[in-house]
Amino acid sequence: MNWKKRKIFTGAFKAKVALEAIRSTKTLNDISQEIEVHPVQIGQWKRELQEQAPTLFETKRGPKPVDLSASHERLYAEIGRLKMELDWLKKKSGVSL
Repeated sequence: MNWKKRKIFTGAFKAKVALEAIRSTKTLNDISQEIEVHPVQIGQWKRELQEQAPTLFETKRGPKPVDLSASHERLYAEIGRLKMELDWLKKKSGVSL
């Protein structure tokens, strides 16, 4: 028996093929013959792209929200470290306030 190895396609390749199918400049059969993929598979990729297209631009861009609890903890740790350094410097210099 001569088994064919299963082809694995990248997401970029699938998107490119699906966009070509959406443009409708060629039939699914023409596209499938060019890239050697079954027309049903191309139809599935096209359908997936059309279903997911509305959600592609829903996320907002810009700076991510900052987790305030983590920043508070980091700042309190920094304050404690600086207080310890200040106390040590006062002790070493002999200055008392």
